[in-house]
Amino acid sequence: MSHTKLWTKYIVLIAGSIVMIYPILWLFGSSVKSNTEMNSTSLFPSHFEWKNFLDGWTAIPGFTFGQFFLNSFLIAGLSVVGTVLSSALVAYGFARIKFPLRNFWFAILMITLMLPTQVTLVPQYILFKNFDWIGTALPIIVPHFLAVGPFYVFLINQFVRGIPNDLDESAKIDGCSQLGIAFRIVLPLCMPAIITSALFCFIWTWDDFLAQMLYLTDTAKYTVPLALRLFLDNSSAVTWGPMYAMSVLSILPCFLLFMFSQKYFVEGIATTGIK
Repeated sequence: MSHTKLWTKYIVLIAGSIVMIYPILWLFGSSVKSNTEMNSTSLFPSHFEWKNFLDGWTAIPGFTFGQFFLNSFLIAGLSVVGTVLSSALVAYGFARIKFPLRNFWFAILMITLMLPTQVTLVPQYILFKNFDWIGTALPIIVPHFLAVGPFYVFLINQFVRGIPNDLDESAKIDGCSQLGIAFRIVLPLCMPAIITSALFCFIWTWDDFLAQMLYLTDTAKYTVPLALRLFLDNSSAVTWGPMYAMSVLSILPCFLLFMFSQKYFVEGIATTGIK
């Protein structure tokens, strides 16, 4: 590759990176601005208002954002555990166990990927209302233990299919059971796909404003996205600085999680479906 083409590639990548990172810089800059400087065109303020983070942390009367972060971590963490366990077992079953109409049921599972969330929203709400789960986190957490995410099943399934069947045969000769093969041989080799599924599940559950708004009716059980909405009170002036400050803190868990697991994330995406 010539030097001209190489420099052109670098310039395009740097320009694209600036475009992608600008909203984050704008959010951080706004989080340390005063209300009077909020409409200024400068990216960063003339004076950094670090107290916005302290004010935002205690902005909701009777609560701190520590409670909301704890609720979000609890819901997202349990959802990740349920997704990993159920999706890994279902994916292993489709990839390794032969049963009648296996391809048909797998196709049906994949078809559900094309169903918009709005189609199942009302039936799910009625179902959970009959279970008397409205007002709790159960409608958000429990479905993850039932492999309701076809994307995760597909991701892990494609990874399992890339593992040689000879490993299963060797384990059977040594007296390993079907569950032993799954948990001791196959699924440990699928760790990049499993970590990728866990990462996606955590981010999507953490940011799932719609489901949390529908099912969480008590402020004490609110998550971070719902707590951020409380800043927009029509009866009083909006304190933009503290709200942006809490928005900055809200993206930190997803950012740090991706930073520490990006190796497995890239490997899981790049090698899925490649034998």
